[in-house]
Amino acid sequence: MNCCPILELRQYSLHPGMRDGIIDLVDREFVESQEALGMRILGQFRDLDNSDRFVWLRGFPDMARRAEALQAFYGGPVWKAHREAANATMIDSDNVLLLHPARANSGFQLDTSIRPAAGMSNSSEGLVIATIYYFNAPVSATFVDFFERELKPALTEVGAPILAYFVTENSANTFPALPVREGEQFFVWFSRFANMTAYEGFDAAFTERTELARELTSRLRGLPEVLKLSPTARSQLRGR
Repeated sequence: MNCCPILELRQYSLHPGMRDGIIDLVDREFVESQEALGMRILGQFRDLDNSDRFVWLRGFPDMARRAEALQAFYGGPVWKAHREAANATMIDSDNVLLLHPARANSGFQLDTSIRPAAGMSNSSEGLVIATIYYFNAPVSATFVDFFERELKPALTEVGAPILAYFVTENSANTFPALPVREGEQFFVWFSRFANMTAYEGFDAAFTERTELARELTSRLRGLPEVLKLSPTARSQLRGR
């Protein structure tokens, strides 16, 4: 079963030295309390290229229930009890991509019954990679076909298992108190690796596919953005 029809990819810019604080707060207080209201917390991560960035994935059944769940949480007792501590860690929390699966079967396939218990150590397992492609217009079925027919097999062959892939959800933001990036078009795919060495080996191998890389570049607006993400102790999405 796909998880989830609506996905937020949330990137928070933090005050220096505050990342472990927001991770502890999210992992301890905000996982079960949000999931009890119908949300799905798929993953929480440290950005390995930016020590002051926290990244997480939050899913919803649809846009209407997204509005209901967010209103219930941000108007409820758990957020009210911890919002000052959470907000004190953040410089900016508006870098949010609102997404839906590119195809009916391209969402995350996770065993959502398994999550590390609260209080576990901060040791991470592997590496999750989110690759973001930018477009001038909504992502076409032609590009999704190209990804599935040519790019996905090549990526898999050189060591990048494709976990899920998404495009921009262009519906109006149903909870405007939390801004999202509007007027932009994305294609985002996720993969995972046992460690950074495995990722670097994949990256070097794919770079050698020069003809395919040129074809990909010709279809995009600018260079891809690559997020190298280390899962927190309680992240459901792991690197292995």
